[in-house]
Amino acid sequence: MALSIAHVTVDCADAGALAEFWARLLEQPVDPDATAEFATVGRTAGATPVLMFIRVPDKNPGKNVIHLDLHAADRREQVRRAIDLGAEHRGDFDMYGTKWTTLADPEGNLFDIGGE
Repeated sequence: MALSIAHVTVDCADAGALAEFWARLLEQPVDPDATAEFATVGRTAGATPVLMFIRVPDKNPGKNVIHLDLHAADRREQVRRAIDLGAEHRGDFDMYGTKWTTLADPEGNLFDIGGE
């Protein structure tokens, strides 16, 4: 039997608040029973993988080495939307034959939005 990705887990200070940011960005609801300790996005909608947020006492310092790469038909529009929701712009890139923008969510976790 092959492995499959069940969750992408994000260590954070406030699971419910960070789940709300990602749910709004991805236009999906936060799953029921979200708390500051634990929350998910996509579980009740049957999404795979599910985003899971867990409060931890100490996040690893420095740059996260795994991040989400999102794709948009209109990258600039989605970058503006992410910033309006609380993301921080970190940089724009045009390399390897593709364009993307790197942002940080409200707790500093990096993610990219690619596309034209």
